[in-house]
Amino acid sequence: MTTTVREFQVTFDCADPARVSQFWCAALGYVLPSPPPGFESWDAFEAGLPVEQRGSASACQDPNGVGPRLFFQRVPEGKVVKNRVHLDIRVGTGLTGDARLAALEAEGSRLQELGATRFRLLPADGINESCLVMQDVEGNEFCLD
Repeated sequence: MTTTVREFQVTFDCADPARVSQFWCAALGYVLPSPPPGFESWDAFEAGLPVEQRGSASACQDPNGVGPRLFFQRVPEGKVVKNRVHLDIRVGTGLTGDARLAALEAEGSRLQELGATRFRLLPADGINESCLVMQDVEGNEFCLD
């Protein structure tokens, strides 16, 4: 049996899609997609929507077309429990010990300046290398590993 590789996007439920997508664009080096045909900007597109739909969605994408698209949709309820799915940002690949910790801490500091929150450091345990658990601007967990 042959399996076909499928394109996919990762969808986040959130309160402020534009704010969350701006954070992830900066965190990952992603960009906002182009506005729909016939619109000069996303603001122009949004202006044509009913008031209740304005600001209800945003997205960001890998400018090289390699990584998955991230989609952010407004939902009425806030985040109340731990994510069941999260992103791992690979900043320490191939590094161990102090060099890995330094890479994690440097990226963690950069992301905190963008509005992320440091949650906890999971130290190396002999099986897994160190990992820094963070939260984005709306409290969604992600890892720097």
